[in-house]
Amino acid sequence: MMPSQQKVKSFHSDSCTCCISGREILPSVHTVWWCSIYFLRLLKGSTGHFKNHSKYSVSAVLRSCSQTKLQAFFFAKHLRNPCVVPHSHGAIQSWRFFSCKDLLESEQENWRACSAKYMAMTKRMKRRLEAHYDKYSSSLSSPVIRFGEYVYFEENGCIFRSKLGEIDEGNNEILLSTEALPFHNSLIQRIRICPDHRYMAVAIKSAHSEESACIVVKLDTLPKVECIIPNVFSFEWAAHEILLYTTQKNLQCHHVYLCDFNKKHSELVYTEHDARYFVDLYCTKDRRFLTINSSSKNSSEVWLVDCHHPFESPVLVQQRTEGVIYHIEHRNNELYILTTYGDPVGYKLMKAPVDSCGLENWLPIYTVKENTKLIDLEMFKDYCVAFLKFCGHLYLDIFSFVSNSVRNVKLPAWACSFELDPHPEYTASTFYFWLLSPVQPPVRFAYSLMKNSLTEHTEQEVPVTMNCHTVRLEAKSKDETCVPITVFHKANSKELRRMPLLVHVYGAYGIDLNMSFKAENLMLIKDGWILAYCHVRGGGELGLRWHKDGSTTKKHNGIQDLQACIKLLHELGYSQPALTALMSVSAGGVLAGALYNNDPHLIRAMVLQAPFLDVLNTMLDPHLPLTIEEQEEWGNPLVDETCKEYIQSYCPYQNIRPQNYPSAFITASENDQRIPLAGLLRYICKLRKAVQAFHAQDNCTKVKGLQMPNILLDVQPGGSHCAPSWDDSLNQASTQLAFLYKELGLDKRQ
Repeated sequence: MMPSQQKVKSFHSDSCTCCISGREILPSVHTVWWCSIYFLRLLKGSTGHFKNHSKYSVSAVLRSCSQTKLQAFFFAKHLRNPCVVPHSHGAIQSWRFFSCKDLLESEQENWRACSAKYMAMTKRMKRRLEAHYDKYSSSLSSPVIRFGEYVYFEENGCIFRSKLGEIDEGNNEILLSTEALPFHNSLIQRIRICPDHRYMAVAIKSAHSEESACIVVKLDTLPKVECIIPNVFSFEWAAHEILLYTTQKNLQCHHVYLCDFNKKHSELVYTEHDARYFVDLYCTKDRRFLTINSSSKNSSEVWLVDCHHPFESPVLVQQRTEGVIYHIEHRNNELYILTTYGDPVGYKLMKAPVDSCGLENWLPIYTVKENTKLIDLEMFKDYCVAFLKFCGHLYLDIFSFVSNSVRNVKLPAWACSFELDPHPEYTASTFYFWLLSPVQPPVRFAYSLMKNSLTEHTEQEVPVTMNCHTVRLEAKSKDETCVPITVFHKANSKELRRMPLLVHVYGAYGIDLNMSFKAENLMLIKDGWILAYCHVRGGGELGLRWHKDGSTTKKHNGIQDLQACIKLLHELGYSQPALTALMSVSAGGVLAGALYNNDPHLIRAMVLQAPFLDVLNTMLDPHLPLTIEEQEEWGNPLVDETCKEYIQSYCPYQNIRPQNYPSAFITASENDQRIPLAGLLRYICKLRKAVQAFHAQDNCTKVKGLQMPNILLDVQPGGSHCAPSWDDSLNQASTQLAFLYKELGLDKRQ
């Protein structure tokens, strides 16, 4: 992922490592069904072509595991903190947690009592969701990924290897099984193979916390675990036996270590001293350099490690400059620099000689158009491919290094999102990707760079887009800015005003609203729901300026955008307030919670997952792990009184008051480090008191049909932020939908 932690992947694409941007971790948990292409992204950056293979049975996998003894060897004297990461359930003990212990127990008791009335509907929803997930994941078999003369694939928590062309013959070697490791409910998150195939490094992450570790396996005749390094965020092989890795503590990465597996030696090579910056690693496509990327929300700095001479000191490309983000690739002894430097606002591709790579020598060769979102950038030997979004539509710009020309390729109009296959070979003439939308399962495409042709590789038995109507609208916000809305509903629907409406919003960190496929969306469309995605300011849908216009002292813009979107939908006949629900996750809770305070009459219910609702108190606590890093997104109320007053003016917690609130259902994790539980408990308590105060008034008892809203908080064990395990995710989605159907009176229709 891009080290600036924006949702532009650029040279640093690695979807297997969750994109961490302050409060948010991507991808969304509701795309867990997408596991069958998950492993494609595990090897991204080091792999090429793939093909599908038949699945292994669980029993066969277990038999293979039992025949392969994974041995662990440690050189504790030389390697920093080498050990087997202890059996962990993600129990992060903090003083903030214990100060709210009584409140937590009270809320858990309240949830047990209130959830009973949703139980029957939850069970029905779970059965339906399981059927939809099974239907749309059954056609996606596990992929096989080529790296040199070998292919790698993952099944049931195991990584296998086979020689090219022999995979169907069953000559498959098991390299690693998570069952053989001392981890509870762990996920394979990233894998890197060293250049000579002698070592494999694998990231293992707990499903219930943000704890992770790097497993290094020596690929001898009998694969053996060489060591397990705890608290590792990113890693790359610089040479045959040389691994560089970053360590993570309290959600921050500030140190880079080099490990020599030949000499059994480890040393510190880089330290970041500024708490606003986050450090990660990337290896250029031609494997010439490994880059150490230190980035904040609005500036970055890159150091080069020469893969031919990895023990030499890293070389600085360009000292960090306020407002300038940049990332590095390499080709023919020149650095290719993706950067925000210069006018107009947005990303540009520049180049400079390796020997004189300072800012004064950067030469522009390609500029992303204004108000266009750069989603990803792929480098090839003679081409560079930019994945772009403009006015809600996806397209490609193909830049030729040979002719210095750009070809523009429009992608199908129904597409709202894409997922890349692993990086093709550096010299490949064809690359592959998947297009999808919230209601369209992934469709695989191939683009030939030589023939300039786009080919669809996946055939859908019944194209979902034919059964669902897509509408793109624009709402005028308070300052006359046009805000995009993407709407989905059942084709040939009549009386849209009587159909339930589910509104999605995010609007933070320059991250696009999640438009990937979710099987439950098809279930909702079938049941007559309208789905609306509001692309408000603060997100990244219209480029860098769109983000800046909705952050720090412009946060009210995003709130007003959301209000304008919902009002326009109702004015155009898309449902009505009594049938409208609002849904968001993480930092999207700021906008959703603000609308909940300012315009409660626009919606009937609100569902939030791990929401950020207590902005002011959080940003006033420098002891929290993200407070300093987040100041570039929300401002610094610690030293700026004007900033403090501005945050207070929109902060959901600060603006709770007695009024007729809609029902609300909030889910959270007990030990979530990104969203302190104390803030959510305070929010729920204050909200309940405001609701009770309003309904205790004499005039409320005289209003016919005025009912007390349901204010619910479901706190789950563990420390995961918006990324529970498959079972937990399914249960959570089922409960959320049961709540919405009940609150909107749709359970009677069911």
